[in-house]
Amino acid sequence: MPGLFFSHNNMTELNGKEDCKLAEGKVHKKKQKAFGADLKSYLKCMVPHIESGIKTSNSRNVMLSAEEVIQWSQSLEKLLASQSGQGVFREFLKSEFSEENIEFWLACEDYKKTKSDHLHGKAEKIYAEFVQSDAIKQINIDYQMREATAKKAQDPTHTSFDEAQKTVYILMERDSYPRFLKSKSYLNLLNQLQTNTSK
Repeated sequence: MPGLFFSHNNMTELNGKEDCKLAEGKVHKKKQKAFGADLKSYLKCMVPHIESGIKTSNSRNVMLSAEEVIQWSQSLEKLLASQSGQGVFREFLKSEFSEENIEFWLACEDYKKTKSDHLHGKAEKIYAEFVQSDAIKQINIDYQMREATAKKAQDPTHTSFDEAQKTVYILMERDSYPRFLKSKSYLNLLNQLQTNTSK
């Protein structure tokens, strides 16, 4: 029986296809990796150097210290007051498929600082993205609040989303925040910073 002969070009082509399959497999495996790995890569992007603290890629060159990360555990308010805290908490919420809560909360904070002549456009955007019943990032509020918020958004003031924002805040405070404090992502970050500080 005659043997099969492949020219060098065909072999290269086959190897290329195999490499693609291997690469696809690696991509697939990456998707299945634990949240900790995602957080690590997020922090590597956000945080170029880990020395005595963590430097965030913030223009003010802020150092993320163990003390700051410990403060996050005192209250959700302290966590959200920190730019780095917001970022780490958002990554955690993504792992729980509930990042719309912090995104809505942040959108409301931004909305309150908006100049009056821009309120209408921003109110429409927030309503469409988070509040309406078929919103892509629909927040978890009851029917009555959804209706009341819709009315307020039609004739917007700086307080149009306050009630909905408060409800979402309480939801995060009672539900996601305690889980965040017990999560590997938070505990590993804290442990890493404490280890670096004690060196």
